[in-house]
Amino acid sequence: MDPAFAAISQPAPPAPLDPQIQEFLRRMASEGAKYPRRDTVSIAEGREIAERVRAQWTAGGPVMAKTEDLMAPTRHGEVELRVYTPARRKLSGALLYIHGGGFVLFSINTHDRVMREYADRAGMVVIGINYTRAPEGKFPHSLDECVDTVQWLRANAARFGFEAGQLFVGGDSAGALLSVGVSITFRDAGLPPVAGMVLNYGGYAFGTDTFIHSPAWLKYGAGEYGLSIHMSMWFRSLYIDASRTDPRLAPIEARLEGLPPSFLVIDECDPLYDDNILMIERLQAAGCSVSSKVYPGTVHSFLEAVSIADIAVEAFEDTARWLDQHSRSS
Repeated sequence: MDPAFAAISQPAPPAPLDPQIQEFLRRMASEGAKYPRRDTVSIAEGREIAERVRAQWTAGGPVMAKTEDLMAPTRHGEVELRVYTPARRKLSGALLYIHGGGFVLFSINTHDRVMREYADRAGMVVIGINYTRAPEGKFPHSLDECVDTVQWLRANAARFGFEAGQLFVGGDSAGALLSVGVSITFRDAGLPPVAGMVLNYGGYAFGTDTFIHSPAWLKYGAGEYGLSIHMSMWFRSLYIDASRTDPRLAPIEARLEGLPPSFLVIDECDPLYDDNILMIERLQAAGCSVSSKVYPGTVHSFLEAVSIADIAVEAFEDTARWLDQHSRSS
C-alpha cells in the first residue's frame, strides 16, 4: 500500500509544539501575511518578500572579529561568499554553510545570524555561499558551484586562517541536500572528503516520485508548521530540469558508502521528519559515522528562532560539540 494512504487509514496526531517555537511560527505567519504568496509573484519579488519576512530573525546575536564579503571562482562564474571569523577561535578548521530556501529563496543575509551562531559557539571560521538559485541555476548548477567552492577554499585556506584538511560542509533543508551532494561528488571523483557534514532538516528524497508520500507530510505539510506540500512542489518544479536518476537529487536512495561523518539535526514537527529518520538508517547501513538528535516540538527552520527559543540554542550547542569532537579526531 502507498505509505501516504496507509497513514490516512491509521492517523496519528501531530506532536505538541514547543511554546517558544509556537511563538516563532506566530511571528513568522504575522509578518508573512503582509505580502502575497511567494509563488504568485515574480521570482525576484518572492525573494525580496522572503528577505523581509526573515529580517526579524537575523538581528542581534554574536559579534564577529571580522566579516568579509568576497567573490570566488567556479565553473559557472563567480559566487559571493561571506567569511565570518569569531573573536574566540577554538578550532583550526572551517564550516562552509549552504543556506536553505528550496533552492529558490533565501541568501547569506537571511542566514547571517545562523552562521554567526555557529562561528561563535564552535569557535571556528564559517563561510556562507550565495549559490545561484533556481530557476536561473537548475540542478546541478548550484551543486557544481558548491563543489568548486570547497576546492577553492581548500586551496586558499591559509588566506582565511583555517586548516584545509579541516573543512566541514553543512546546511539546512536544501542546503543539507547540497552538502550530501558535495560529498557524493567528491567520493565518486576520488577526491579527499570534507571533514564532516552538518545536516539540518534536509529533504533527502527530493528527486523521487514519492517525495511527499510519508506520514510526516500528511501530519505537517499543510503549511501551519512552516513548510507546505504546495511550496515544496513549487521549489521542485523550478529546480529540477534534468534526469531525476542522479543520486545527488535523492541520496536517500543512493549508494552512501564512503561518505564523511555527519550530524543530523531533526525537527519533530516537520514534513521532512521521516526523510531524516530513514536517512540515518541508510547512512548507518552503509557503515558511515552518523550522529543525530530529534528536537521535540520544533518545526522546519527552527534554528532561525535562536533569539527566542531555548531549544534552538540547544541545537547550536550540540552541533558545536560535534564539530569539536570531530575536529580533534580527524
